[in-house]
Amino acid sequence: MPPPELLARARLLAGPEVGSAPAKALERAAGRPVERGGPADGGPFVYVGAALPEALRGDGLLWFHSVNAGTDALLGAGPWPAGALLTRTVGRMGQRIAQYVLAWVLAECQSVPEFAAQHARAQWRRIPSELVAGQTAVVHGTGRIGSAVAGLLRSCGIRTVGVARTPRAVPPGFDAVVAADEPVAARWVVAALPLTEATAGYFGADRFAAMGGATFVNVGRGATVDLVALESALRAGSVGRAVLDVLPDEPAAPGDPCWRLPRTVITSHSAGITADDDVVTDFAACLRDLAAGRLPALAVDTARGY
Repeated sequence: MPPPELLARARLLAGPEVGSAPAKALERAAGRPVERGGPADGGPFVYVGAALPEALRGDGLLWFHSVNAGTDALLGAGPWPAGALLTRTVGRMGQRIAQYVLAWVLAECQSVPEFAAQHARAQWRRIPSELVAGQTAVVHGTGRIGSAVAGLLRSCGIRTVGVARTPRAVPPGFDAVVAADEPVAARWVVAALPLTEATAGYFGADRFAAMGGATFVNVGRGATVDLVALESALRAGSVGRAVLDVLPDEPAAPGDPCWRLPRTVITSHSAGITADDDVVTDFAACLRDLAAGRLPALAVDTARGY
């Protein structure tokens, strides 16, 4: 964690992902001008962006604030500079992703896909609706985003069970927490996991086979899912439907086999798009914590990857 006195005189750099309006807001929050790109001669410096330029990987980097919630691409680009703090932007992403999940849950219970297909055929046929209250959703990932998803589903009367790889108290939004391989009968299974060495390919044949026909919704990272195993599970019926906002390789080309997965809807990694004000708000909160000598709540453990 950078010392407050060193942070107070650090230069503030921003990547091309940071537009002019948020750059001005960052200047107001930090009380110093934003500099663009290039080597940071005369460090120390703070960088705000999506990717860390190779030229800035030296000893001068005190703190990198990511404009994204996921940091797997950052950490996968090479060894993280020793001693440099990494924080991330979450903002209202949890709320946005929670709404996305709830929208698909309600659409399924109201037979929206079936009615849309009937409309295309100019067909009139009643389809009974299904109540969400009293049903169960399992959420893999009990961090900020998973908790937000669970909280919104729970407000609709859905029992929410979190899955955690390490023992912990029940987080906000959840009714219970279970171990990774503990069987839970569920109507929906939601993936809200970060991508780390431990979660790559996490959803494979065994986990899909145990879902008992549940709908699978991935709002975490695409590479946590084995798409070949998912296709087999969809064809076998152990996964009833799938909604995938993220894929292992993005964007998916028109000829990509993912578009031919049965009973699956793919959206364009848009469930939780980060807004400019989210970046500024979270950066300012981290800056206040650091100035007070506190480790920010949005700090990333670079060894664990989240």
